[in-house]
Amino acid sequence: MSKYYNPQRKRNLYDTSSKEPFRISRSKIDLFINCPRCFYFDRKLGVGQPPGYPFALNSAVDKLLKNEFDTYRKKGESHPLMKKAGLDAIPFNHAKIEEWRDALHGGIIYQFPETNLLITGGVDDVWVTLGDQIIIVDYKATSKNTGVTIDEDWQISYKRQMEIYQWLFAKNGFKVHPVGYFLYCNGDASKEAFNGRLDFDISLIPYKGDTLWVDNKILEIYQCLQAGQLPQEGDDCDYCKYRGAVGEWEKDRK
Repeated sequence: MSKYYNPQRKRNLYDTSSKEPFRISRSKIDLFINCPRCFYFDRKLGVGQPPGYPFALNSAVDKLLKNEFDTYRKKGESHPLMKKAGLDAIPFNHAKIEEWRDALHGGIIYQFPETNLLITGGVDDVWVTLGDQIIIVDYKATSKNTGVTIDEDWQISYKRQMEIYQWLFAKNGFKVHPVGYFLYCNGDASKEAFNGRLDFDISLIPYKGDTLWVDNKILEIYQCLQAGQLPQEGDDCDYCKYRGAVGEWEKDRK
């Protein structure tokens, strides 16, 4: 068992009698959408899904991109990728940029009215147009022989991620441009030799977000946490299917 995984967590559990603010991250909203039952196990009962392991290469790409854009942020200049895309924008030089990036301890935060839920999200980057509209930017890294898109069915979670960030910044009083961008780095594996170097093709993919669903979904989350009973499992939740199959096997052999 991983030393980082605690299947019987006692902390950071939702308490219906508490008035203290309770953090719900962007990823937990996505978990609720995928499977309300797994969400309830995690946030209410302390039994979270086993974690995935971090992709160190993706983290390195993320860090290098932030360093690169921070250089232009400090200078107040547009990055060449922005110019190539025809964007009249520069990296947003805001005092809270590092706080907004800190998904674990900070992030962009909004307390949802008439609940004790603090909705949070850690954004990769924020740009700003000449008209003072902010643009949400999300970094992605992969290695595919074909060109990158955001059109695969499983990438709906990427789109929801963008929309929640747009919603959070709008709730914090910012003018948010309806179009955000996925900055996609695609590792080129077609070279004849590695030679200690991996080249990336970088694409800037626009996405027009729709945030109208977010408020109702958060109300559903609040009602789920307050209800005190296990909700239905998600239609395509592999974790629930696994638990069910194991339970049936054990029951048949008692």
